Amino acid sequence: MSDPNQSGLSDNAAGGLAYVTFIPALIFLLVEPFNKNPYVRFHSWQSIFLIIAWIAADVVLIILGHIPFIGLINLILWPLVALGFLILWIIALINAFNGKRFKLPILGDLAEKQANG
Repeated sequence: MSDPNQSGLSDNAAGGLAYVTFIPALIFLLVEPFNKNPYVRFHSWQSIFLIIAWIAADVVLIILGHIPFIGLINLILWPLVALGFLILWIIALINAFNGKRFKLPILGDLAEKQANG
């Protein structure tokens, strides 16, 4: 999967770059030849879903932080959740750059459906 396409960017590089922020992921979903490549589409969608899940978890933790007593637990929970998402992001990023189609739990299945649909 590391053959450079018309853009000079290999599939592995494009898949990995999709995880840098949501902007490359969106660009790869909109611009040819990347939007025709199932590998790049998969990693772009998985990146977007990972960002959405991270934001959703942050919102839930913010809301829980305003509840008495649970807010104290949130002081410990928030860094652990952030660390978990960071580790997932790094694992997905490294696997994409190495040409592996690593599926994150739940999000990977959603990404696969979007990439193939």
